[in-house]
Amino acid sequence: MSFAFKSIDHVQLAAPIGSETIARKFFCEILGFQEVEKPGILGKRGGVWFQFGTYQIHIGIEEPFAPAKKAHPAFQVENLEALKMHLTKNEINFIVDTDLPGANRIYVHDPFGNRIEILEWI
Repeated sequence: MSFAFKSIDHVQLAAPIGSETIARKFFCEILGFQEVEKPGILGKRGGVWFQFGTYQIHIGIEEPFAPAKKAHPAFQVENLEALKMHLTKNEINFIVDTDLPGANRIYVHDPFGNRIEILEWI
């Protein structure tokens, strides 16, 4: 082949109109991501972008809005137990899942109902 995939550039999740402030609180204040300025004309479309390391999450505005219930991003973390305590302290519910051999993992929903998997390989 004359082409090759290199990496995932970003993952986009949807949110309802006017939800940027709520997204900032969850992704920046709770999960610790950094906000990334949207370039030029894209900023006028609404939504907000976040980054951790070299990975980005784009929150796009969708009308009518419907959260992703099954499709989801999965984030690998270090010290999942500490994250679980942090989520509990901030009253963020999560579901523990033990079905993946060799991994500790949880599912959390963003404020808009989108499913997010968070796992730590053992």
